[in-house]
Formats: sequence, C-alpha cells, structure tokens
Amino acid sequence: MFTGLVAHVGELLDRRPEGGGLRLRVDLGPLAPEAAPGASVCVQGACLTVEAREGSSAWFALSPETLARTTFGEALPGRKFNLELALRLGDRLGGHFLTGHVDALGALAERRREGEYEVQRFRAPEALLPLLVEKGSVGVDGVSLTVAALHDDGFSVALIPETLERTTLGGLALDAPVHLEADLLAKHVARLLATGAVPDASTAGLPSEEGQ
Repeated sequence: MFTGLVAHVGELLDRRPEGGGLRLRVDLGPLAPEAAPGASVCVQGACLTVEAREGSSAWFALSPETLARTTFGEALPGRKFNLELALRLGDRLGGHFLTGHVDALGALAERRREGEYEVQRFRAPEALLPLLVEKGSVGVDGVSLTVAALHDDGFSVALIPETLERTTLGGLALDAPVHLEADLLAKHVARLLATGAVPDASTAGLPSEEGQ
C-alpha cells in the first residue's frame, strides 16, 4: 500500500530487455537505505519490487503484464520517476490508499495556470470514468490527487505549487501518457454491483443520484 505522496523524484539510469520482460535501474536517492531487496517501491504509480541494490540505485524486474499496462517499455535513461516507499503501519495517511496497480493509461489534454496554481485536464478511458467522482481521489503517475471536475472524456485536477515542484507533473507535456489508478473502494463497489453480489440503489431502498 502507498499514499500517493511522492518522497523523491528519481532518474532512470539503465534498462535491460530480458526474456520478454525488462529490468530498470532507478536512482532512489535518499530512499535507498530503506529499499532492501524484496521491498516494494511505487515507481511512477506502479508497485515494483527491488531485485538488487547498487549504491543509491535499485534494479526492478518488469513482467510482460506490467509492460503491457504501463509506459515503462518506452522509458529511456534520463527519464524521471515519482517514487514512494511502501506504507508502514502507524504512518500518517496524508494522501489516499494506492495499491500501485495501474488501472489504465490516460493523457494530459490541457494545462492552464491560475496564478501560482495550475489546472490540468486528463483524458481517461471510458471504462475508468464511472470510478471517478468529483472531490474523490485519483492516482496520476503515483501522485494522490483530488478530482476537481469531471468531463465526458476525463477529469481535471488543481495542482498546488508544492505538487508541481516535487513531482513529475510540473514538467508534463501535452498528450504525454500517464498511469491512472482509480480509488480502491470505488473499484470494489463497481465489481460488487456488476456481479450482482449486492443490489443496486434502486432495489436496496437507497437514494439514487436523481433523488438527492
């Protein structure tokens, strides 16, 4: 589990395609001492396992499944990644729960400044839209964000200067792909309703959206 609060922005140092998968060496900076082999690290929103350490950097092995769901396959040395160590019991939960399992790829559609703040609008796949709610949480490249507005093709977020400076979102180019993770609770509720394990609001006597 992660919180979506980026602890360090690390650089991709090396990549090695192997057996249909890929190995990446990432500079972990100050996070390295706590990233022993076997530890989980959220790298740009994806939960990866430390395979080996080399000084302040670590090797991660990515399976074909991970490569199919992320942008790591096209990542070249020099690319920057948002990094976060796994949440420990007793840690403060300043963001929201992220599993590090990328649900889909989105893309930056628009960015506009509002004083020292910035509004970014992202396109998202249609299947992900029902899992998003205004003022709810969403993970974008491993960053915990609040949905400011919903659109027919995606959502917008409002970023404070701290987020722009301490994550890769400040340098994101238009149309750049991003890793998206919907709220864990929303995914479970959607699955329960889809399978008929629980009745929908109309049959359960709960207020519908129209009745609120």
